[in-house]
Amino acid sequence: MASSLTCTGIVWAFLSFLCAAASCVGFFMPYWLLGSQLEKSVSFGTFRRCSYPVRDESRQMTVMVEQCGRYASFQAIPSAEWRICTVVTGLGCGLLLLVALTALMGCCVSELISRTVGRVAGGIQFLGGKCSCGEGMGV
Repeated sequence: MASSLTCTGIVWAFLSFLCAAASCVGFFMPYWLLGSQLEKSVSFGTFRRCSYPVRDESRQMTVMVEQCGRYASFQAIPSAEWRICTVVTGLGCGLLLLVALTALMGCCVSELISRTVGRVAGGIQFLGGKCSCGEGMGV
């Protein structure tokens, strides 16, 4: 098994994969904000939520659904800012994962990653990191 990466490149590949995995897990988990509503513990992230209120038309009252799930549609995400955050953070996680998987393939395939490809991948990784941590929006 030949590699196109130096020892530093191999360490970068594995650290990139660990960081991309951590970013994706954080993005998919609904525990960004924690609080309470109607005396129940609630939490939500950009596109998932746990224990959320819904209107029960048969009883004409608001009840808490005590389960985790995605929003029914993209438009059901509470605000335009959260929708933008979902897209930008998802894009960032996708870029981080793309670079990490490419780098891991470079550990196994010879001549896959050249110096130029490594620099471009580093730039893409930087952009993905900026997007996934909110800095891409100037936050």
